[in-house]
Amino acid sequence: MNTLPTDPTLDEVRAALAPGIAANAAFDGWSDAARDLAADMAGVDREIAALAFHGQADMVAAWFETIDAAMVQALPGEALAGMKIRARIAALVEARLAALAPNRESLRRALAILAQPQNAGRGAKLGWHAADLMWRLAGDTATDYNHYTKRTILGGVYLATITVFLDDDSEDHADTRAFLQRRIDGIMRFEKAKAGFLARTENRPSLSRFIGRLRYPAV
Repeated sequence: MNTLPTDPTLDEVRAALAPGIAANAAFDGWSDAARDLAADMAGVDREIAALAFHGQADMVAAWFETIDAAMVQALPGEALAGMKIRARIAALVEARLAALAPNRESLRRALAILAQPQNAGRGAKLGWHAADLMWRLAGDTATDYNHYTKRTILGGVYLATITVFLDDDSEDHADTRAFLQRRIDGIMRFEKAKAGFLARTENRPSLSRFIGRLRYPAV
């Protein structure tokens, strides 16, 4: 659990308590009881802890922020630099899974909370953030539509991998790793096919450009 400064901000309280709440959520759910117990363990006043979180989804989001931080710490830039893109993505997803592994039951409960209609938007944002962070750490700098397609596809792969991970009792989560590798291979095949298609069509006449010239002739 994170060490708090003498006069912490609410954000610092959130970051410090989130891992403890996650550990308690396996038994107490993402509840006030889980939050209060984490506060007691960290020596934080329960009323301050209550101010730091606004409901279950907020507790889950704070925990996911600590998973982001754990992933970044596990794979600094120099560790990723010598890898190919597919290896970087696989390593980043596996680092997230390693950080989540001690609290799989809490993760199951967290996903159920985010699946509730009132939390669906928050859940989508958290999934997008995870995919965006992984692509950025992997070195992706796309700003066109590729930026969105890559993150949408990886977000789907990550969620599917999590679904397998939750019930994976194989040694060292070997089944989850194999599933992930197959899905990443699929992403790479798609990106390769897309790049080939764009290269073939780059110099083809564009109907939209032609019509645009008819409407707005050069002067």
